Amino acid sequence: MQTRLTTLLGIEYPLVLSGMSWISTPELVAAVSEAGGLGVLALGPLSPEETRVAILKIRSLTTKPFGVGCTLLMPGAKENADVALELQVPVINFSLGKGDWLIERCHAYGGKVIATVTTAKHALAAQAQGADAIMATGHEAAAHGGDVTSLVLVPALVDAITVPVIACGGFADGRGLLAALALGASGIAMGSRFATCFESPVHQHTKQAVLKKDQHATIYSSNFDGLPARYMQTPTAQRLTRKPMNFFVAAWQAMLAARQLNISLWKIMAGLVVEPTKIRLLACFGAATPRLKAATEQGDLNAGMQFIGQSQGLIHDIPTAQILIERIIDEARQQSLKVNAALTPGAIKG
Repeated sequence: MQTRLTTLLGIEYPLVLSGMSWISTPELVAAVSEAGGLGVLALGPLSPEETRVAILKIRSLTTKPFGVGCTLLMPGAKENADVALELQVPVINFSLGKGDWLIERCHAYGGKVIATVTTAKHALAAQAQGADAIMATGHEAAAHGGDVTSLVLVPALVDAITVPVIACGGFADGRGLLAALALGASGIAMGSRFATCFESPVHQHTKQAVLKKDQHATIYSSNFDGLPARYMQTPTAQRLTRKPMNFFVAAWQAMLAARQLNISLWKIMAGLVVEPTKIRLLACFGAATPRLKAATEQGDLNAGMQFIGQSQGLIHDIPTAQILIERIIDEARQQSLKVNAALTPGAIKG
């Protein structure tokens, strides 16, 4: 299968693993890349030293192209990106920040850059900075999707920019891939679907919870980690998203989380001095960390919170990454035959 995205990144299929903290690990990244997609390592929870080890681990598992995901808002993001750039990672995916400096350095060694956005304004800005592709995150997505659904956001961005668009949010099977291509996208990114793969480190209890829930069982709120985000609907999630987190409680919990993640408190404070408007947001981000880890790593949905997309309702098994990718491509091809038949003059509709 060939699209602008596969040509740009040198991959076999236009399928991208979203960079999910504590989920997009070297093993899952390599599995997706080996199967013909693009695995993306999440740098958010890693230190620079851990970033280096993780990248080298991926290279020991696959010779295929892979990427790293860098949330520029987070403390330590620049240091992690510096390591990825030093090691000349083929693809850099950035979000929540201005990535012009990163694009320039990545292009210097021939790498490619994907910017994750939720609006046409940010897509145009990223393209102007030199981004090679745009990942459009729709309202259906897990974690920090935008206000506009993928069905509208994707074609709107395709019309607004000239670089390839990767559709993200609501995609979990071959029907979704074909639909995205019909909307003008050059590929899709999947988080929730890959998070429930065999190679995913998500706790088995949480994976089973995904299989039991449908597309309605999610909550979209900005009251937990400070940004609008989508979570699995549980009694805990309903309680914690009912009202915004108390700032002082969030700040204290954030400091405890930073200590657990070995993030320098001085580094965090320096960032707040430079950009004081981030104080509340970073506090909420930090306070959210233990609960997110509890659901993902420990399978504790009573204490924890799990990012999940509405595509949860389309997930019914736990295949390997290779089986999943092969299935999606086959489904897309079979579905395209049905669509083509329906569009043929004189065909029976329905």
